[in-house]
Amino acid sequence: MGSDRHPAAGREGGERAEVARDRLMAEIVGEARLCGPATGRPHLRDAVLQAMREVPREAFVRASDREFAYLNEPLSIGHGQTISQPFIVALMTDLADCSPEHTVLEVGTGSGYQAAVLARLVRQVYSVEVVPELAAGAAEALRRLGVANVSVREGDGRLGWPEHAPYDAILVTAASASLPVALGEQLRPGGRLIYPCGEPWGVQRLMVVTRSEDGALREHAVLEVRFVPLVGEA
Repeated sequence: MGSDRHPAAGREGGERAEVARDRLMAEIVGEARLCGPATGRPHLRDAVLQAMREVPREAFVRASDREFAYLNEPLSIGHGQTISQPFIVALMTDLADCSPEHTVLEVGTGSGYQAAVLARLVRQVYSVEVVPELAAGAAEALRRLGVANVSVREGDGRLGWPEHAPYDAILVTAASASLPVALGEQLRPGGRLIYPCGEPWGVQRLMVVTRSEDGALREHAVLEVRFVPLVGEA
C-alpha cells in the first residue's frame, strides 16, 4: 500500500497525524476493554490493530474533515452516509475472525475504509455499494493507495455478490430489521456474518451470525450500535 500520509501534509502535519493516530489506537484498545463483557473481545487481535494503524483514515474522509480523521467517531461522507467509528470498524473486523486465505464480502462500501482494513488481513474483498458516487469514490481512493485485493461494484448490497460466493466472512455496514436472505445464503459453512440489526434511527444491535455445516444460521447480539439504514436500488 502507498504512503500513510496525505501528500499535502508537511513534516509538522505528518507528526500531528502520527500523534493523533497513536491517541486513536489507545482509545480503540481502551474501548475494546470496556466493552469486553458484552462483545467477548476485550483484547482485539494484534493483526486487526496493526491494520487499523496502517490504513490512513484521512484518505477516506472529505477534504474538509481531514483534521478530524483520527477522532474515534463517525464522519459524514455525503449522500446520507458515514465513515464508521474506528472502534466499530476494528470490532467488526475482529468479530469476523478473518485469515489470510479468506474471501470476504462487504455490503456498503461507503468511503472504502472498512474494505481497506479488511484488505490487509484477507486474500480478497468484494464490496458492493448502492450509491454510484460513493462506489466510484471508494474505488478511486483504494486505487490511489495501491490496494489491489478489493473489488468494488455498484449495486444492491442486499443481494450480495453471488458470483464469488460462498464467503468466509460477510460484513454489513448498514442496519436492517432482519438479515437479507441472500446474504445468509452466500455465507460459507463455518463462516461468520456481522451486521447491525434494528429499525432505521432506532435501537440497533450488532449481530454475529454463524452458518453450521448443515446450513442452519445462528445469531447472537453483541453490542448496541447506531448505523445508517441498509437501502437497495430504487
